[in-house]
Amino acid sequence: MKKNRTAKQTVAHSVATWLPLTMTWLYGQIKNVASFRHIVLTLSKQNLDQFPWEPVYVPSKAGNYLLKVMERGGVRSYPFAYASAARNERPFLLHSHLGDRGFLDLGLAKKFGLRHVVTFYGYDVNMLPTQHPVWIERYKRLFDKADLFLCEGPHMAECLMALGCPKEKVRVHALGVDVDRIPFVQRKIGNDGLINILIAGSFREKKGIPYALESIGLLRERFPQVRVTLIGDSTGQKREETEKKKILEVIERYKLKKVTRLLGYKPYDFLLEEAYRNHIFLSPSVTASDGDTEGGAPVTIIEMSASGMPVVSTSHCDIKSVIKDGVSGFLAGERDPEALAQKLEWLITHQDSWGAIAMAGRSHILEEYNAKTQGLRLEGIYSGFLKGL
Repeated sequence: MKKNRTAKQTVAHSVATWLPLTMTWLYGQIKNVASFRHIVLTLSKQNLDQFPWEPVYVPSKAGNYLLKVMERGGVRSYPFAYASAARNERPFLLHSHLGDRGFLDLGLAKKFGLRHVVTFYGYDVNMLPTQHPVWIERYKRLFDKADLFLCEGPHMAECLMALGCPKEKVRVHALGVDVDRIPFVQRKIGNDGLINILIAGSFREKKGIPYALESIGLLRERFPQVRVTLIGDSTGQKREETEKKKILEVIERYKLKKVTRLLGYKPYDFLLEEAYRNHIFLSPSVTASDGDTEGGAPVTIIEMSASGMPVVSTSHCDIKSVIKDGVSGFLAGERDPEALAQKLEWLITHQDSWGAIAMAGRSHILEEYNAKTQGLRLEGIYSGFLKGL
């Protein structure tokens, strides 16, 4: 059916929860695609005070119960759950966020004749098919049925193609950050001589936090003026509780308790404020033992580099596309605290280089990871599907 071309066309965004603090970038992504109208289809809502959106559709209690019964029975399709939303809002395109969500959305896209875009982000690329091989076959069906697959960088694109996604259906689309909310401030050591290092992330193995703390323990043998701020925590999941135990053990082993601020989870605005109280951002991601990876790159690395903070990270997944080694920050190998300590030591002993590093980082983020620019690029992707409507 032909639609009124003068009105904004509607895109339905499908995500398991709207919106976890670990997915703040999705809010910015939708906000910056202004030429389309956006609705959200989700199973649950949280943090609406920080990420308000209308309309957000959630299945009824009866619908949620039926979904659980169907899932236990092996049925992984639920077009009925959002049927009223699809009929009332009449989207032309369904954008599924995360690969497993995309597979679950196949029935919805088929029932209502929607063009289907799926963005992969991390665990869905590596951990899910590694831990549960059934997803390799499910992805083959997804790759056949959906129209286009987006990913953060070239490394993730290679991973998708290795899973069987046709090359012509894969497109790199980097995540964007709201650079207007991130002032550029060159870091300088204060009169107290303290060197403040920031670590931020959920307590998951892929974040490499124990290696970060171990590198600081090694560094403090020469630079006792180093201090640490750690933002993040465990959500109570078994694997995160295991990682938390490792983190606390490293703090104890290297006697870092008195120089480490453990702040737990904090709102996004608090993280940005805290960033300007620190001099270096340390984020050494690794491939976890269960196959979990960043897939692309942590958004916090993009944000901290935009803020003017030198970043020390690892050559993991697409981080090397965000941080240009030796130019806008430094990269070490995975699980190598000695190498991380060496990179940190170089920064501490070459503080006159921080200005050039900060400017290079900001310039790169403005060019490739600006949410407004990425919003325009995503608009172009959506617009490409309007032909023939």
